[in-house]
Amino acid sequence: MSRFNLKSIDGLLFDLDGVLFVGDDLVDGAVETIDYIKGKGVPCRFLTNTTTRSLDALYQKTSRLGLNIEKEEIFTPPKIAARYLRKRGSPRLLLVLQESTKQEFAGFPQDDVNPEVIVIGHYSDWWNYSLLNRLFHLIMNGAELLALHKGRYWETEKGLTLDIGAFVTGLEYSTGTTAKVIGKPAEEFFRLAVEDMGLTPDKVAMIGDDIASDVGGAQLAGLKGVLVKTGKYRKEVAERSSVKPNLTIESVASLRQLL
Repeated sequence: MSRFNLKSIDGLLFDLDGVLFVGDDLVDGAVETIDYIKGKGVPCRFLTNTTTRSLDALYQKTSRLGLNIEKEEIFTPPKIAARYLRKRGSPRLLLVLQESTKQEFAGFPQDDVNPEVIVIGHYSDWWNYSLLNRLFHLIMNGAELLALHKGRYWETEKGLTLDIGAFVTGLEYSTGTTAKVIGKPAEEFFRLAVEDMGLTPDKVAMIGDDIASDVGGAQLAGLKGVLVKTGKYRKEVAERSSVKPNLTIESVASLRQLL
């Protein structure tokens, strides 16, 4: 794919983990880059598939790291999922989530016997055969499957770690159903952020470290996709991927020379 000029872009979407920070460590130049971009008046939104913490806790983390990000600029799958479920009334939920994330769904009735919707997010090391078999039976009995995202893996201080996409895909295969996916790479997730900036997809670029979920998902939604060589980026993965970024840069810090 031919190189494109970022100066033609009117707005930017950023992944958080892997692009601006990894774990509790800032990516070099991240703070200065966000300050620079906002100083130029370029609207930004921050899209993350993080389901390990609430929106409030995530905002507190970005503030603690010194990132110039407003809480309203952060789009998380739990935040959008709760909005989606409220439009459907008050369905009974089974939440397969970290305790810290469950607060986003306060007000919905909880039902672990006959739920209408199973909401799946990060569940740490509690995944096991018994849990998957239980979810399998609930889905076969009519429960809907709502996945906060369908990521393959993510980057931690210890390296790449398996993500919930493996469990969601397994449940889809075994039950013959298709999950409703809220986070990246779902097109709607990108479009909501674009609309929030008052822009059109063709004038927005997504900056991410995941060639499939960030770059590929953005391109399917009509945005440009920019891949950074930080976080979960792996050269061999990028080379064998069918997704071709509109632009590949060393890190988020490179944006200051391109905008």
